[in-house]
Amino acid sequence: MGLSIVRRTVTREPLCPTLHPVLDRVYRGRAIASLDELETKVQALQHYAHLTGTDKAASLLCQAIYNNQKVVIVGDFDADGATSTAICMLALQQMGLQQVSYLVPNRFDFGYGLSEQIVDVACDEGAEVIVTVDNGIACLPGVARAKARGATVIVTDHHLPGSQLPEADAIVNPNQPGCEFLSKNLAGVGVAFYLMLALRARLQADAWFEKQNIPAPNLANLLDIVAVGTVADVVPLDKNNRILVHQGLQRIRAGKCRPGIRALFEVAGKTLAHVSATDLGFVVGPRLNAAGRLDDMALGIECLLSDDAMQARFQASELDQLNQQRKTIESDMKAEAEKVIAGLSVEQQQMPPALVLYKEDFHQGVIGIVAGRMKEKYKRPAIAFAHQDEAIIKGSARSVPGVHIRDVLEEVNTRKPGLISKFGGHAMAAGLSLPIAALPEFEATFIKVVSRHLENIDSLHTIMSDGELATSELSLPLARILKQAVPFGQGFEAPLFDGVFEIAHQRLLKQQHLKLILKIGEQQEVDAIAFNVDTSIWPDTSITQVQLAYQLEVNVFRGKETVQLMVQELAPYED
Repeated sequence: MGLSIVRRTVTREPLCPTLHPVLDRVYRGRAIASLDELETKVQALQHYAHLTGTDKAASLLCQAIYNNQKVVIVGDFDADGATSTAICMLALQQMGLQQVSYLVPNRFDFGYGLSEQIVDVACDEGAEVIVTVDNGIACLPGVARAKARGATVIVTDHHLPGSQLPEADAIVNPNQPGCEFLSKNLAGVGVAFYLMLALRARLQADAWFEKQNIPAPNLANLLDIVAVGTVADVVPLDKNNRILVHQGLQRIRAGKCRPGIRALFEVAGKTLAHVSATDLGFVVGPRLNAAGRLDDMALGIECLLSDDAMQARFQASELDQLNQQRKTIESDMKAEAEKVIAGLSVEQQQMPPALVLYKEDFHQGVIGIVAGRMKEKYKRPAIAFAHQDEAIIKGSARSVPGVHIRDVLEEVNTRKPGLISKFGGHAMAAGLSLPIAALPEFEATFIKVVSRHLENIDSLHTIMSDGELATSELSLPLARILKQAVPFGQGFEAPLFDGVFEIAHQRLLKQQHLKLILKIGEQQEVDAIAFNVDTSIWPDTSITQVQLAYQLEVNVFRGKETVQLMVQELAPYED
């Protein structure tokens, strides 16, 4: 049985005669109708004035700067939260704010977002203005607590709001009711960046920089951080987000990035000139996230804030070590999850439409990754739960295209009021908590709701392909063209091709990855690698032909570039 592949339908006329035909086909397969949609210049970004709340929030921050108020940034413990915090810290300091600090709630002590406890910590430290980044839209009690203690509260967030908004002094969120900002897909770091643009404009209008004899900051210098947070949070790369990511990538490739970002790539053995959008999500993102997952996200934030190359390298090394620990924990948890799933059914097709996993010894910081791995392997929404305290468990959910996971949780909450203690998130990822006693009822309801949402999806196992590549197209020049194209990511998927190949050689790397040498044409060969294969099938020298869904990549080893197929899916093939 081979792969279930559907090739993208391309009906429009070619976009441009100077585009490589394969890249042209890829763009048209993603419903790009004109070159305007591929614009990556900063000038093509949507204007901050269209983002509801920026004017009010900028006005409040102006007053904080003019009156030398103490501002505390309250972030989140993931890469989006870390980058959002770093953006605000750097920009506000460059704009002349004297008293600014940040707090990131430790996930094990405070939980997510602007909780009442973290508000008390901030106010006890003298906070007069609290700015949330990548959180706050669902933190009604926390905002109320801050207001009761006399603080001004500015909420910046991108998560979907509930039926009631917090009573903050200003809310900046493209997804709040009435906001006409066209790009609803900004990450938390994108929202924070837009607020800083509005603040700078407000200060310039007041001639603040001239009065203080300080230069107005060039906020484009922060786009490397914006790009990291945007890609790491897996938000859809619509036109606006593609511009933000492209501009950040250009800075990184030119070596004009923050010392911390440079150091994170260095510890991963990556050359800046060859960095891709994928690297932001798979190289920098996990290392930043490791701090929040296992220790204290302050380490990741300090790495981004550092102006000292030596200090940044030391911090990046610590983050790299934490990431290695995270991988070990994740591997053990994944093995446990596989045992749980193995007990569900012998055949994958007979599994429930959604997976719910809980073990008391699961690590809170890694459940999101485990849910993601299960979702990727079994092609269905998954939630992994970990123990939070005596009576409460905390879950992290990951979904498949077509199933809006926050909407699913909203429906579960509507069907069974009070079953979920709290929840929040967006289309592809969400978090929740509930009493451990409620888990069986939650699981049953969750599976029913997901099943209804899956009714209009043809197949969770279908692979969308951009078609086959000719032998002559399996080349380094085309791989370079694809790498230098407009950034690809969530909602604007990277080019994926398919084909059947003859295997010249196969071997296992690190007991889990499959290295292939494939024959193409009469005397040509090409390397391919498939990560985390099913070792009960591979390697097998009796399999001489393989069907692949793959990405065409540039592999750089000791300064030499070669073409390589990055295998996403594979299956033995018989004529």
